[in-house]
Amino acid sequence: MKPYLPLAFVGLFSLVAAGAAAVPLSFGTCVSNNSAADCAIGSAQIAVDVTGGPAASQVSFTFTNSGSAAASITDIYFDNGTLLGIASIVNGSGVSFSQGASPGDLPAGNNASPPFVATAGFTADSNPPAQPNGVNPGETVTIIFDLQSGGTLQDVLDELGDGRLRIGVHVQGFASSGSEAFVNTPLPEPGALALLGAGLLGLAWAGRRSH
Repeated sequence: MKPYLPLAFVGLFSLVAAGAAAVPLSFGTCVSNNSAADCAIGSAQIAVDVTGGPAASQVSFTFTNSGSAAASITDIYFDNGTLLGIASIVNGSGVSFSQGASPGDLPAGNNASPPFVATAGFTADSNPPAQPNGVNPGETVTIIFDLQSGGTLQDVLDELGDGRLRIGVHVQGFASSGSEAFVNTPLPEPGALALLGAGLLGLAWAGRRSH
């Protein structure tokens, strides 16, 4: 019998071995902590996919809200990195974002470690009315950045791994009428991914020998 890996493992090993078209990040750090329930909803539903941009010197960040609970991404902030400036914003159906955010910094960003300080010009938010025009369940918005001279997608991924680049989101419209602020969970270190990939190959080999 041929060895096999579950599809999720195959996808993960493909990321390790060959690189993926999109690298997903979650928002597991709720820096505002106004409501444990709302923090859990935001962390479960909000994510961003990082990909190469339309041009070689660009990177795209596609923010998604995958879930059924009421919640709306209304403000997006970037802290540092190889980014040069926002090139364009691509609004999905039902979403209307533009460059510049109010407030100008991530709410409760001082609770992050180190404190989250949005880079000037590296912010965007939903146009009024904020919640209806934000990223609600099933919706997306993509922010495309130009990179500094010589910068690459790999540079951005490395910075997202070690914290030199962080992303913050302000989420409103919970059923509780509250709001929460989140900072992205760092990408796993490349070495950790490689070890995991090697471990998955070992599982596949063991499975082959047992059949």
